[in-house]
Amino acid sequence: MTEKARLHATIEGHVQGVGFRMFVFTTAHELGLTGWVRNRWDGDVEVLAEGERAVLESLLSALYKGPRSAYVTKIIPEWLPATGEFNDFYTRSTA
Repeated sequence: MTEKARLHATIEGHVQGVGFRMFVFTTAHELGLTGWVRNRWDGDVEVLAEGERAVLESLLSALYKGPRSAYVTKIIPEWLPATGEFNDFYTRSTA
């Protein structure tokens, strides 16, 4: 049995206007994760994803790299128990 988890991460740096949300969306789909990604008004990007802990760790590693034109300065990850509330991974409106 694999451990399901939830990763809530805030990504800081030059992460808006560079395709970061699409990068996260595509990566999450390729990894088979559920949840969402959105821009924040403060210039950060926020991710909430659920899946196997090891797969979420792969997503977290990818977030540090981001798309080619992004520059990540900091990620604030928070690990939580999975709730199973999502059926897919999607992009949300800016918050």
